[in-house]
Amino acid sequence: MAKNSTKGRPAGNARQAKIQAAQKSSGGGANKIVVATVVVVVAIVAVVAGVIWSETSKKSAVVGSGKELPPGVTALGAGYPAFSDVTPVAGAPTLDLYEDFQCPACKSFEDQFGQTVEDLAKAGKVKLVYHVKNFLDDNLGNTWSTQAANAAFCAADAGKFQEFHDQAYANQPTEGAGFTDAQLKQFAQAAGISGAALTTWQQCYDAGKYVTYVQSVEDSSARQGVTGTPTLKLNGTQLGNAELASPDALTKAIQDATK
Repeated sequence: MAKNSTKGRPAGNARQAKIQAAQKSSGGGANKIVVATVVVVVAIVAVVAGVIWSETSKKSAVVGSGKELPPGVTALGAGYPAFSDVTPVAGAPTLDLYEDFQCPACKSFEDQFGQTVEDLAKAGKVKLVYHVKNFLDDNLGNTWSTQAANAAFCAADAGKFQEFHDQAYANQPTEGAGFTDAQLKQFAQAAGISGAALTTWQQCYDAGKYVTYVQSVEDSSARQGVTGTPTLKLNGTQLGNAELASPDALTKAIQDATK
């Protein structure tokens, strides 16, 4: 008679041993899959966290304290000194110009007097200071005066404030229509901002880096009694119709104020 090879070991025990061996083999594979899945999930979470941290860091670098000042500005509420790289002539007077980017009268002023004012400032014959207001946001029920001003000061970071300023007035939309984000970016590009500088401009604009500053200028100028635009002050004295009758009249007023 043939003898069973499980001599000395009950058949049930042999079968149970096979089942346990199969379970161990199957369980090991399942554990490997679970571990691999956990590793992948952790990696994805790490990548997402890294992206969020990177974007947050970029925004923090752009916005800073939330009360950032444009280049050359010394305090919240103070005006922006244009052409600060120009050495003024001895006794050159200060011309404070109060404007709102949505103001049609400001566009008319820029069309008639803008080049004269810029030429005098570039020559150091007048110290030009811009006070960019945003009161028309309330009047027109939008936020484009603030947005345009923020965009202009973001351009100032790239040394292109004046170029952006001129583009914005040359292409001012009809009153109440407001600018668009795309238009403001086009002004930045037309001002000569490109490449990495344009990326930084966009981050600055999206973060609203200078919104607090813009509002502070509005509040400060309103306290000083400047409630309309354009308003011009020469050495602190508001100019009237006679001085603003023509570019020549304005030039003479500036010459007469030179000490």
